[in-house]
Parts: sequence; structure tokens; C-alpha cells
Amino acid sequence: MRAMIITELGTPLQRMEIDPPRLGEGEALIDVAAVGVNFADSLMAKGRYQERPDPPFPCGMEAAGTVAALGPAGSGALKVGDRVAVVHLGSMVAQLAAPAALCAKIPDGLSFVDAAAMPVAYGTSHLALAKKAALAPGERLLVTGAAGGVGLTAVEIGALMGAEVIAVARGAEKLQIAKEKGATHLIDSETADLKAEVKALGGADVVYDAVGGALGTAAFRAARPGARILPIGFAGGGPSEYPPNILLVKNQSVIGFNWGAHVRERPEDFAQTMAACFAWRAEGRLAPLVSDVMPLEEANAAIELLTTRQAKGKVVLTL
Repeated sequence: MRAMIITELGTPLQRMEIDPPRLGEGEALIDVAAVGVNFADSLMAKGRYQERPDPPFPCGMEAAGTVAALGPAGSGALKVGDRVAVVHLGSMVAQLAAPAALCAKIPDGLSFVDAAAMPVAYGTSHLALAKKAALAPGERLLVTGAAGGVGLTAVEIGALMGAEVIAVARGAEKLQIAKEKGATHLIDSETADLKAEVKALGGADVVYDAVGGALGTAAFRAARPGARILPIGFAGGGPSEYPPNILLVKNQSVIGFNWGAHVRERPEDFAQTMAACFAWRAEGRLAPLVSDVMPLEEANAAIELLTTRQAKGKVVLTL
């Protein structure tokens, strides 16, 4: 079967033909129709992600497709023919064997492309904001990288939860996208003094930082006493600085959140968060913004769109 393989860390993915997977207990075999691309895919290809399998291995973290077969025991409510979104490492393949507990049924009317765009981005933002940060209505939420695949979902979900959203992105075009998704305040990361502008608004109660680096540090410096800081990603090149003395004096919290590890340990949270996001989608209250759809074989170009911050939303590969 077709697959996009990391043959050597730090080199481009290679299209290869590999053997189909064997089903284990409690697993489902998915005929993959679409694969969501994430910034973390670039990190994994370089050996800089939290999980570091030895090459060769398929890239990818999320997909959507049709259940082709079920392994022995533990398949739950799934049946052959179900349309599902799934989160599982190695998803850039024609067929994927994944735990049935990490497969969420796709509602009628939702395309495979839209469904593949949702598990990591929407799942990360929903669990981070609702469970980890306990974002409350009326609080001020600051989102860096607000027009990216993950940051934009934080803007959208934060607004749905009743927060006053400050979107930080590069350029007027990206900021307009964030505004359309519910942002109240728009700050250009290239030209503005982020700390000064956010403090002028009264500071942030929750910081959802998808960029890290100097921008994330400035966002942290603009946080209010008692704020919760969520370091979600490092698209800016490295982690931000959170001096312990400031955390202590301001009673602030930095909350680590590795979404993939969390849902593997607690698959019930994956089921709950995808049910909530799919329900909002069915009600028309949120809609995935897929800016680029490309064939599986163009996975390297898709990843480059993310690493160079050219994507204005989610990038999805199709088979």
C-alpha cells in the first residue's frame, strides 16, 4: 500500500509501497481517505518530537476514512463501513490500524477532508481550554499563531465558550480570518508591541501559545495575575521563558499539555471532545478552515506550508 515514510531523520519523506498493517486486539482497520497535516509532523521528521520512533516509519497523526475490518474484541460501537476520524501516529498511509477507542464516528454531511482536519487541532483546543485551563465566559483569551491550523481553532472554540479573544497573527489577511472566527481584538505579530497592546486591553486570563519563542514570552508578560499559560507548540523555533519568580508573585500557572499522550492515556476524553466538536459542527457553530488540499504524495510540500507559516488554516492530504 502507499505510504509517506520517514526513512532517515532530517530528510524529506519518501513515497513507498509497504505491507498493509495487521490488526491487533481492539483495533480497527481504516481505509484512509484524508490525512490532516500538523506542524508536529515536521518535528517528528527531524526527530525533535516528544515521541521518537526509529526510522523507517510513516509520518502523520490524524486521518479520516472508512472502517474496513475490526480486530478481535474491544471494537465497541464501531462496525465495518462506519465513517470515522482517527488519531494515531503513522496516518500517512492507505490503510491504518488504530485503537477503536481513538476512532470517532463522523456525522452525516461532514466530508472526509473536514473530518481529517478536526481531531488534532480542534481536539487540542477543546481539551486545553475546557479541561486544562478551565476557560470561563467573560475571560480574556490570548491566542498566538491565531490563523494557523491549531491557533484558529482556539479562537473559534474560545469565542464559542464566551471568552473575549485576542488574536495574534502575522499580517492583515490572517488577522481578518481570525476575526471571522470570533476574535474581538486583532494584533499583528510583526509590527505591534504585543505586551503593551495586550496590557492596554487589561491583560490576558488565559494564554494559548502555539508559537513559543520571543512572541510567547511577550504573551506571558502580558498575562494577568492568576493567569493560566498553555504552551501548545513552538512554531517560532523554541520554547518561551516563564521565570519562576513571576509565576510565584503573580500566582500564575503554566500548564503542560501533550494532547496525543493525553488521549492515548484517557481515550474517554477523546470521545467526549470529538462528540462536542462534531455537535458544534452539526449545529453550524464551528467550521474547519481547510486552506490547502493536496494529494498524499505532496506531503513534503504540505509540511513546508506549515513550517513557513504560509497556511491560512488546516492543510489536508487526500488519497
